[in-house]
Amino acid sequence: MAKTILTVDDSASVRQLVGFTLRGAGYDVVEAVDGEDALARLKGAIHLVITDLNMPRMDGIELVKRIRSSPVYKYVPVIMLTTESQETRKQAGKAAGATGWIVKPFAAEQLLAVLKRVLG
Repeated sequence: MAKTILTVDDSASVRQLVGFTLRGAGYDVVEAVDGEDALARLKGAIHLVITDLNMPRMDGIELVKRIRSSPVYKYVPVIMLTTESQETRKQAGKAAGATGWIVKPFAAEQLLAVLKRVLG
């Protein structure tokens, strides 16, 4: 059975690119447009979350905090996929509970290698 990944980004083109990459590698994908939408779609078996940092309504840091506070999803790996590369932002993500950090633009191979490492 394929693992299901929730992708969260306010950019339709990024969601499309990430979704295409993940589906091509055999993953099931659920897409959300921001943190609030992601929480609404966080149902059933979600094996990993890939989220942007800067989004309207609820940013990636707040989303990670909310996921970590959920008894059902608190151990689900969360990868930040963002244009932010500042060490202070990475530390904020890590403090919130992010598992990893990928800076945009990214190569499909890089994303898949991180997922393979995190998901086993």
